[in-house]
Amino acid sequence: MAGKKRTTLKKELTLFDVYAISTGAMFSSGFFLLPGIAAAETGPSVILAYLVAGLFILPTMISVAELSTAMPRAGGAYYFIDRSLGPLFGTIGGIGTWLALIFKSAFALIGMGAYLAIFIDLPILPVAIGLTIVFGLMNIIGAKESSWLQKVLVTVLVVILLFYVVQGVFSLFRVDFFQVLREEFDPFFQFGPQGFFATIGLVFVSYAGLTKVASVSEEVRNPDRNIPLGMALSLATATFIYVVGVFIMVMSLDPSEFHADLTPVATSGEAFMGWLPGRTGIILIVVAAIAAFASTANAGIMSAARYPLAMARDRLIPSVFGKIGRFGTPAVSTLATMLLMILLLLVFNVEAVAKLASAFQLLLFAILNICVIVMRESRIEGYDPGFRSPFYPWMQLVGFFLSAYLIVEMGLLSILFTLTVIAIAVLWYFKYAIDRIEREGAIFHVHARLGEYQYEGLEQELREIVQEKGLRKEDQYARVVEGAMVLDLADVRDFEQVVEQVAGEFSEKLGVPKSLLLNQFFKSSEKALPVGKAAAIKHVKLEKDIETTAALVRIHPGIEMDEAVLEPSEEERRKSKINCLVFLISAKQKADQHFRILVHLSEKIDTPNFYDRWKYAKDEQELKELFLDEDLFVNIRIKSKGKTEYFIDRQVKYLDLPGESLITVVRRKDKVIFPHGNTVLREGDELFIIGENEDIEALKKKYCNNSIEASK
Repeated sequence: MAGKKRTTLKKELTLFDVYAISTGAMFSSGFFLLPGIAAAETGPSVILAYLVAGLFILPTMISVAELSTAMPRAGGAYYFIDRSLGPLFGTIGGIGTWLALIFKSAFALIGMGAYLAIFIDLPILPVAIGLTIVFGLMNIIGAKESSWLQKVLVTVLVVILLFYVVQGVFSLFRVDFFQVLREEFDPFFQFGPQGFFATIGLVFVSYAGLTKVASVSEEVRNPDRNIPLGMALSLATATFIYVVGVFIMVMSLDPSEFHADLTPVATSGEAFMGWLPGRTGIILIVVAAIAAFASTANAGIMSAARYPLAMARDRLIPSVFGKIGRFGTPAVSTLATMLLMILLLLVFNVEAVAKLASAFQLLLFAILNICVIVMRESRIEGYDPGFRSPFYPWMQLVGFFLSAYLIVEMGLLSILFTLTVIAIAVLWYFKYAIDRIEREGAIFHVHARLGEYQYEGLEQELREIVQEKGLRKEDQYARVVEGAMVLDLADVRDFEQVVEQVAGEFSEKLGVPKSLLLNQFFKSSEKALPVGKAAAIKHVKLEKDIETTAALVRIHPGIEMDEAVLEPSEEERRKSKINCLVFLISAKQKADQHFRILVHLSEKIDTPNFYDRWKYAKDEQELKELFLDEDLFVNIRIKSKGKTEYFIDRQVKYLDLPGESLITVVRRKDKVIFPHGNTVLREGDELFIIGENEDIEALKKKYCNNSIEASK
C-alpha cells in the first residue's frame, strides 16, 4: 500500500485563503467593465442574467468540490481530467487551461488601465508587465506570501463593494423608488428572450474564476471542509454583489450612458457617494477596481503555475517544470507562466483573445462534470471525496448541458479558437508525450465492468492520496483497533487454518453465520493485500449492517501464502512467510470508511521496527498499540502523590474524562483487566485510554507532568 515518496507542496492555505482565491478570481472585468456592455444586449434584465449565471455555475462548482476533495493535487482541472479520461484529454485540459488562465490574468492587468486613467495617465502595457513580474516573484517566494497578498486585496475589495452596495441601496430609497423602478424596468426583456439568453452566456464568464482554487488544492489544509465551504461562501458573496450592484447601476444611470460606460461602478458611485469629502467616493471605487484586477491576476498566476507542475510530474512536458524551489513552490513553472504572460502582453491583443479563451473554459466545465460521473462509475475504492455531490448524476448532466449551451452562445470565432487549442494539445501529446507514459484514466475502470481492461496504477495513486489525507473523525479508528480480537497462533500450517479460526471468532462476535464469512474470505476477488515483507490484510465488506470490526493475528513462525489467496507483489514472489495477518470486516454501506481504515492499518504496518515490536510484544494490548496513532491514546500510571491521585478508589463510571475518551484496559501488576462502569481503580494501576486527539492532549496536559508515566 505504501507508495514511493513524492515531492509535495506545503499545505499552508486555510479556509480564508480558499475564499480569497475564489473571490478574487471572480471580481474584475465582470463587475467593473462588463455590466454596461451586457445591459446593451438585454436591457434591465441584465440583473436577472447575472443571477441566472450564478446559478448556472453551481453544478460545476459542486463537481469541482467533489473532485478536489477526492484528489487534492496541483493542477486541479488537468489532474482530474487526466485521471478520469486519460492523458490525452489531460494534455488538452492542461495546456488549454494554462493558456486560458494566462490570457485572463493578462487581461485583468490591462483592465486596470480604465480605472487608473480616471486619475493618472500611465502607460498601461509597461505597468501590466511590471505587475506580472511582481506577482510572479511573490508566487515563487511562497504560496503563503502570495495568499497573504490575495487576502489583503480581497478584503479591501469586498469591504469597499459592500459599502458601495449599502450606500447605493439607501440612495435609491431617497428618491421615488417605485416610480424609477417602473421607468427603468419597462420593458424588462428589452431585446426579447434571445438577447437575454445571449447575455447569460456573456456574463457567465464573470463567475468562471470560482474554480481556480482547485489547482492549489494540494496546498489546502483540511481540503474536505475548506474547499467546498470556501467556494460556496465565495459564490454567495459574488452573486450578491453582482446582482445588487448591477441593480444599483440600472436604477441610477441613464440607459444610453450605462450601455456605453466602461467604468459603470465609478460613474454610479459618484452619483450617490458625493456626501463623502472631496473625491473620496470615486477614490474608493478606483481602489476597489485596482484590488479586483490585481487579485484576479495574482490568483490567475498562482493557479496557472500549478498546471505545468502537474503535467511535468506526469511526464507530459519536460521534467524541469516539475521542480519545487527552495521556498516549497513550483519555481520553474511559475517563472515560465510569468514569461509567457509577458510575451502575450507584448504580442497579442489580450482583450480579444481573453474573450475567445472563455469558450475553452466552458468546455473545461462540461468535461469536469463528466469526470465526476466517470470516477463514480469506475468504483475505484480509493476515490474517496470528502464532499459528495448531491443529486448525482443529474447535477453533473445539468452542468454538462448548460456548459455546452453557453459554448454555442459564445459564437463561431470562440469555438474555432477552442478547436485550435485542442489541435495544438493533441499534436503535442502524440509528438512528445505518448511514448513517455504508461497510465490510463478511470474510464478504463468503467470499461472493466464491461469486460475490458483497467489501469491498476490509478488505484495505487488514489490509495496514496487517501493515506495523505488521513482518517476522518467519524471513522472511530482507535475504537476499531481497541475492540479488535487478538489471536496468537502457533503450529498452523496454512492460510485456510487461520481463516477457519478467525471466522469462528467473528461469527460469535458479530452474529454472522460462519459459512458466510468463510465464503467471503475465500472469494478470489477478495484476495489478501500484502503489506511490507511479512504481513497481509484480508478485508471484506458484508451486506449486513454491522460495526466495523478487526482481528489481529500473530502467527508463529509464519505461513506461506500463494497467489490463490494473496495479491501479487515482490514479497509474494520471494515467498516470504507471513507472521502478521490483519482481518477487517465492515458493512458495504460503509465502504469509504472501510477503505480509509484499511489504508491506515497498512500505513502502521509500514512503520520502522514494526516487525521486531510485533514479534516480541508481550501481550495483546502491546500488539494493539502498534496500530494506534500517538495522539489517539495515552498510558497513565496511578500514584498516590501527584495529579493521578484523583483516580484512586474511584469507579470508572464516575470519572470526569474529557470528551469521549475511554479507559479500555487496566493493567494491575501482572493482571490485565477490561474495565466496566463499576470497576474500582487502585494505586499502581496503569490505565490505557483512547480518544480523539484533542481529548488525549487534554489528558496528557493534565496528568502527564507530575509522577506519572505516559506512553506516546
